[in-house]
Amino acid sequence: MSASPRSRKRATITDVAREAGVAASTVSRTFTNPGRVNAATRDHVLEVADRLGYAPNPAARALESGRTNTLALLVPDITNPFFSGVIKGAERAAVASGRTLVLADTQESAATEAHIIRRLGPAVDGFVLAAARMPDDELRRIADLDAVTLVNRAIRGISCVVADYEAGTRQIVDHLASLGHRSLLFLGGPPESWSGARRWAGLQAAAQAHDIAVRRFGPYSPTLGGGAAAADAAVAAGATAVVCHNDMLAIGVLRRMRERGVSVPEHVSVVGFDNIFGSDLCQPSLTTLAERTEDAGARAIEMLARQAYERVVVADELVLPTQLVVRESTGPAR
Repeated sequence: MSASPRSRKRATITDVAREAGVAASTVSRTFTNPGRVNAATRDHVLEVADRLGYAPNPAARALESGRTNTLALLVPDITNPFFSGVIKGAERAAVASGRTLVLADTQESAATEAHIIRRLGPAVDGFVLAAARMPDDELRRIADLDAVTLVNRAIRGISCVVADYEAGTRQIVDHLASLGHRSLLFLGGPPESWSGARRWAGLQAAAQAHDIAVRRFGPYSPTLGGGAAAADAAVAAGATAVVCHNDMLAIGVLRRMRERGVSVPEHVSVVGFDNIFGSDLCQPSLTTLAERTEDAGARAIEMLARQAYERVVVADELVLPTQLVVRESTGPAR
């Protein structure tokens, strides 16, 4: 007869109290309010808890404190490499502050975004919303109820982390102008994209300063698949330089140009945004505007934590620098 498997039981607060020779309330305070426990006692309790494998029940702590020590990060497309940097930075900052990070994919949908926020609201202490798709008024309403920090979206009265698109688009246009391009075509992404609107506005202003003609086509899906239609439109328009909504679209454009036998950059120069992983591996390698995505994710969590746990009203706009990375996809105008 085989031996029955040994039952396993997690250590409880009572087990720790008995082993440490203190009251259960002292063990509780050691974890929830350590400043109220004598340092020697606190260290002793923590040592016993570690030896027994005890960890506080987060649900029980939430009932006592009203906080879950859990934060949520919502991104519009988890498969987009741009957001991997935001996720990595946010996770790093959450772990450093002793919090748990929950990740959700909103599928580029404002309705899905709102549904996830309603569902997660009672279970988390605040939200980082990356490239949020909901209207401004709806986001303000949510920020009145929960701690919120935005990434790649700016709304007055809500804390946010954004890229310096004004300087970045100026770098793009300066680069194309130096190569002799007298016109450029912007292949736009989702119409509700805040960053897309800022990029377009920046390109227009910079092009005007150089007396360069600029047009916008789209919207196109900001994916590899969206590149085919975008590239076809660019070829039909006779563009010598195209700037794409993001790198995913730009790489799709490069793929379609190759299929059609259009040489890049000999016949047309292509520029992207984001400097995602793989943008230097495609053929030709992609000229793109790099953003500090990991920093954005980390700083957003730090700003959110100040609101959620320190009760500090934060309505700052943190602008992170951008840098043009010049590669093989741009060259002299034909």
